[in-house]
Amino acid sequence: MTKIRLRKTRNPRIESGYLWIYNNEISSVSNVEPGEIVEVVTKDGVSFGLAFVNPHSLITLRLLKIEKLESLRDTIRQRLVKAHLLRKKIFPDERCYRLVYSESDLLPGLIIDRYGDYFVLQANSAGMEKLTNFLVECLLEIFPSTKGILAKNNTKFRKYEGLDLYEKVLYGDIPSEIIVEENGIHYVVNLLSSPKTGLFLDQKLNKLFIRQISSGSKVLDCFSSFGGFALNSAKGGAEHITLVDISESAIEIARRNFAINHYVNAEFIVSDALDFLRESYKQKKRWDLVVLDPPSFTKSKENVQSALVGYRQINKYGMRVTKSGGFFATASCSMYVDETTFLKLLKDVAYSQKLALNVIYKGTQSPDHPIYLPMPETKYLKFFVFQIV
Repeated sequence: MTKIRLRKTRNPRIESGYLWIYNNEISSVSNVEPGEIVEVVTKDGVSFGLAFVNPHSLITLRLLKIEKLESLRDTIRQRLVKAHLLRKKIFPDERCYRLVYSESDLLPGLIIDRYGDYFVLQANSAGMEKLTNFLVECLLEIFPSTKGILAKNNTKFRKYEGLDLYEKVLYGDIPSEIIVEENGIHYVVNLLSSPKTGLFLDQKLNKLFIRQISSGSKVLDCFSSFGGFALNSAKGGAEHITLVDISESAIEIARRNFAINHYVNAEFIVSDALDFLRESYKQKKRWDLVVLDPPSFTKSKENVQSALVGYRQINKYGMRVTKSGGFFATASCSMYVDETTFLKLLKDVAYSQKLALNVIYKGTQSPDHPIYLPMPETKYLKFFVFQIV
């Protein structure tokens, strides 16, 4: 087996559990194929165990926390089982969740989402790409009632790895639509055409809190996508809900989701969210509960400042259209905008608008997206609910 030697004798970051080793930390890489298994050693030969290697990627090594090659497949199978047991423990009544969250489940570069008897897999590392067939075998062992497994390998992370982008049915059939249930609400899902893997599963618990505070309220859900927050507001007894999204197809699916759940107290608007918020403020429209759940405004450190400008604008107008005494919920899924920065931005925006806020709820990604403490990259979602006081 090839050994890859690091430049330094000590690496406290790696010793503390960090799983990525970058190309500038390595003495040299030669005569290895992307996705190959190698052993990683320090300058003086101390082993960090096995890793996936990709000489074409900035993240050249992804540590596996495995010592022997012979145990690789058994260990991966065991980690898949362990991941399933965790989700069963935290969501015993759910069949719709993230089954595998990459490094947090010690399965570097692997994402698997479960939608009942259907699974969507993303292999975002060359090593996991090579193990795709084995991963399918494991899923069929753990979930014998599986009807279909879809590879949705179309992410930017694969570009960084030098991997092809594609979608492919790996097992069974993937219908044009399925109906799934999350927290007692039904959703129409088209796994083949949906963004990412299907639904936005990371807001699972945050949606439940919105449900709790929606009774009797007029609710505005901006960047509503398929209507997750809006549907939970309806289930929580909201008086009326306005959904706003720039995507006509997303609004149409949200409309269907309301229909299959037999909710009729909503209006659906195709519009840029910021334009809608500005116009609503001018027209003096106000809501008891406003939810902003925008897509990521930046995919890199270089664009953080422009992202913050965008967050300031939407949150300024989001606060402005929230009634005094009402609730203002806002999220950021930009990994490069940390919680401290986001909260300071919100505080500054409130001050500029002469508003006082109480934090009544602070959330993050759902626990089926566990945060691996040695790697801050595994934490990305910030979610706050404020009362305008």
